Amino acid sequence: MSTCATASRDLDEPLAGTAATARTWLLVEQPGPWGAKALTSSHLDPVVGRALEAAAEGTGVRVALVRRPGRHADHHAQGRRQVFLAHTTPGNAWVRGATTESPENLLRLDFAALGTGDHGDFGSPWTGDPLVFVCTNGKRDRCCALLGRPLASDPTLSAQAGVWEITHLGGHRFSPTLLVLPYGYAYGRASAAEVKQVIEAVREGRVVSRGCRGNSAWDRPGQAAELAVREVTGEDGADALTVLRARAATVPADDGTAGAQAPGWEVSVAHADGRLWSVTVAQGASRPPRPESCGGAPGSPARMDVLAVREVPALPL
Repeated sequence: MSTCATASRDLDEPLAGTAATARTWLLVEQPGPWGAKALTSSHLDPVVGRALEAAAEGTGVRVALVRRPGRHADHHAQGRRQVFLAHTTPGNAWVRGATTESPENLLRLDFAALGTGDHGDFGSPWTGDPLVFVCTNGKRDRCCALLGRPLASDPTLSAQAGVWEITHLGGHRFSPTLLVLPYGYAYGRASAAEVKQVIEAVREGRVVSRGCRGNSAWDRPGQAAELAVREVTGEDGADALTVLRARAATVPADDGTAGAQAPGWEVSVAHADGRLWSVTVAQGASRPPRPESCGGAPGSPARMDVLAVREVPALPL
């Protein structure tokens, strides 16, 4: 039986503009099994899980559970847990770490401030390896287990202390998927060799565009636009590009009908040196139909198609 990831790969569905959107990530270690909605179906107190979801709603913060790669015994032992807090906006990307025995204490955080990049002196700055979070939650989609778990536990990555499993990154059909911090770029269909290249690039302050789904700090049109500028210019500096705004626009439809219009955006992307680009992005539909998740009905998932990248008069420095 074909999986959703196999169908997506065989149909060459584009990756750009498909990353989860979150300016700030709150990642809480939770060993043991995870259910489909892990915050409320794991050994984390579901009352705390629901409260964390509610506190993050509308703030730009995304909460997820993480665990070390390997076998996960069904135990209820509650020791000290690692917590990561990360903000991914270029120019202000950071990761801070802490440990806690009481996840409910995280409800004291100011989630609105966290979403703007104000960490409120939470924990301490993370000075270890770049952090790689591989989606492995087979209860959400079997591709995440079949493809994600082997990647997370690959022996060639075992020396990377910063590799973790995570509950959900969206886009099961792009498995194995992963998020890399501190810069917040997500990747799909990744191999262990490619993950090692991504880690090395992050150590050098660079972004690998191959296999990249986008930076979680931007909405999906912005993700696609930023990656398109990187492709055109060859820019790989992690903090070099910023998405200033995405203005709704109508653009030519991709269905072949003369004069047909589709929803789209004019996205402004700025370089740290003052250069500026206007990127036209259209929302298309992936064809032919394919399942977005294993066992789901075939559909036409939305895709971000870049129609034009134009350099425009530079911003004043």
